[in-house]
Amino acid sequence: MAFDNTVTVTGNITRDPELRFTPGGSAVATFGLAWNRRWQNRQTNETEEQVSFFDVTCWNTLAENVSESLMKGTRVIVSGRLEQRSWETQDGDRRSKVEIIADEVSPSLRWATVEVTRNERRDGGGGGRQQGGGGNRPVRGQPQGYEVDEEPF
Repeated sequence: MAFDNTVTVTGNITRDPELRFTPGGSAVATFGLAWNRRWQNRQTNETEEQVSFFDVTCWNTLAENVSESLMKGTRVIVSGRLEQRSWETQDGDRRSKVEIIADEVSPSLRWATVEVTRNERRDGGGGGRQQGGGGNRPVRGQPQGYEVDEEPF
């Protein structure tokens, strides 16, 4: 039996993405995401609301693009995986949180428009799938009959 840990959340960015770099030079961006759920209370006939907050982490080229392109208040669609981190506070208390490690982040076009600027590809540029080292060897998930750097459409 295969297990899958994929999540897609649509919501509003609660704080501007913060871009930092690891000691090894990898870019990492973090931001908050709020998802609102509204419903009509059948007993009171009033609209009720529940808000869920998520911390989102992006790596490498995605991190750089997110920090350059998005800001607080932007409605986005985030697809990635859930990951739990645990740590101990200075007082010795154990803490943990679940965050979304993003594979994709895109602006929602439900109530907005965007202008897309395509960046040049960088070798090893971090969508998690590094290509190369094998000439024209097929890459898993890559349509056959296309060069590695050629778009399949």
